[in-house]
This record gives sequence, structure tokens and C-alpha cells, in this order.
Amino acid sequence: MAGVAWPRHLTGAPVQVLAHRGASRRERENTLVAFTAAASLGAHAVELDARPCADGTPVVHHDARLADGRAICEVAPHDLPDWVPTLAAALDACAGMWVNVEVKNDESEPDFDPGDRFMERVAAELRGRGDDGRWLVSSFRRATIDASRAVLPGVATAFLTVDVPAGTATSLAADLRAAGHAALHPWVGSLTRDVVVAMHAEGLSVNPWTCDDPVRMQEIVAWGVDGICTNVPDVALGLLAGGR
Repeated sequence: MAGVAWPRHLTGAPVQVLAHRGASRRERENTLVAFTAAASLGAHAVELDARPCADGTPVVHHDARLADGRAICEVAPHDLPDWVPTLAAALDACAGMWVNVEVKNDESEPDFDPGDRFMERVAAELRGRGDDGRWLVSSFRRATIDASRAVLPGVATAFLTVDVPAGTATSLAADLRAAGHAALHPWVGSLTRDVVVAMHAEGLSVNPWTCDDPVRMQEIVAWGVDGICTNVPDVALGLLAGGR
């Protein structure tokens, strides 16, 4: 199955800096102010989390529940705290950057969507903007990114994972490529050089999360990662600029 070439958004930087939930070390994560702060720092991209509220509208929030315990999927849009943006507003705030939309869909959470119907709502929002090259859809649930390929074939997709077990990187890379996916987003704490090599051999990008340690940043940049997802985009940008 043919996939979407990724990245299609390059600004000339060999390593892309993704602001994790926006510039979340400076501002409250997953908020409009965090996204605009990321842009002001020079981040190439923003990573944010999308999940449905009560009427199915995609909103941006990492956890399935608010701090007061209410499940977001049971809260009407007008009853959400004012700092929880809709996906539409978040994408508007990310002007000038590309956006990694992580679709939250965990079977242990109250908004679990086994049929991936919510993916169609996300797809409609992205499709309506007419700029497929600015979006990357990711999820820890493989079926969800498979669903994204089906309903939004022009937008690249990435598989999120905590770990790639030893000896499985080559087969995982081949499987992801065969399914049309474009990238792997592994946890930086478990990432090894052989995973980067295996993914690149299949033409997939590797964008580890979440790396805030400059020493570790230098190591994975030397391995050839394509992007760094970080809470401190200014630190990553400074390190990359110093290495030129």
C-alpha cells in the first residue's frame, strides 16, 4: 500500500523540533497560549492531543478527564474550561508550523472508540483546511492510524510506541511501510540506534518523544532522527543551531 511521503513540510532544518503540547515548559500544556509561544520560539511543529467532547467535537486535552474528575467525552463544549481549545482553534493558533495531531483512543479510558468514528471528525477538520502537507496524525492505537489512512489518505500517519522490542524493528518497519504509514514515534527512553536504522531502511521518519535533556538530544541527533518532540523547543533549537 502506497503511503504519503513524509516529511513534506521541511523548512530547511535537517531535524524538526516539535513542541510537545506546545511550549509546555513555559505555558500550560495544550493551550492556545502554549501553541503561540511555540511559534514565537521558532518551533517547526506542534504536537497536540485530540479527543471528543460530549457532542463529538474534537477538543485538545491530554487526559480523558478534567482535574475535577469529569470525563471530557461527557462534557458539552460550552461547559469545558475556557483553556481547553477545540481542535479547530488549536490549528488556527499553530499558523506557520506543521502539526502532529495525536488522536487519543485508549481502551482503558471512557472515550474509547473501537470503531474509530471519532477519526472521521478529526479527518473532516483537517480535510476542510485544504493543506494536507501540514498535518501528521499519530496514535498509540494502530487501528486508529489505519483508520486515518482510510478516511484521510492524503495526510501522513505515525505510530506511537513506548518500546520496540529487541529484534522486531525490521519487521515493524516493513509492516508500517506496507500499511502506508510514514513515521515511528518512539519513547526516547527506550530508543536505540538500530530502530532508527531499521525505520530509515524502509523510508520511515523517526520522531522520538519526549526529549528535554540536551545530552540525549545530541545523541539521537547523531543517530539521524528526523525530529525531536520536546517540552523545551528553545533548548532543542539552540542545540541544533550550535551544531551547524
